[in-house]
Amino acid sequence: MATLEDIRKALSGVVDPELGLNIMDLGLVYGVEMTGDKVTITMTLTTPGCPMHDSMKQSVENVVRRLEPGKEAEINVVWDPPWTPEKMTPDARTHLGL
Repeated sequence: MATLEDIRKALSGVVDPELGLNIMDLGLVYGVEMTGDKVTITMTLTTPGCPMHDSMKQSVENVVRRLEPGKEAEINVVWDPPWTPEKMTPDARTHLGL
């Protein structure tokens, strides 16, 4: 059984193809919860019109299913609060020259 920390670490393997950084360092993941037979990820994207919306959501779902194959993966993409560069880790901001 994976822990919440295991899932967070695995989500660091999901890279935003436009920015070349992982979704955890970008601050796109707002929450990771496990209840019963479900893992719920609450996340956002850098912009509402992101062309990688479906691909990013599928990649996150694949991580959950790989770590917890018997559980439902619920991926909620939200726009509130809106993402801003301040949500990024200091290393990610430095990498992008911010």
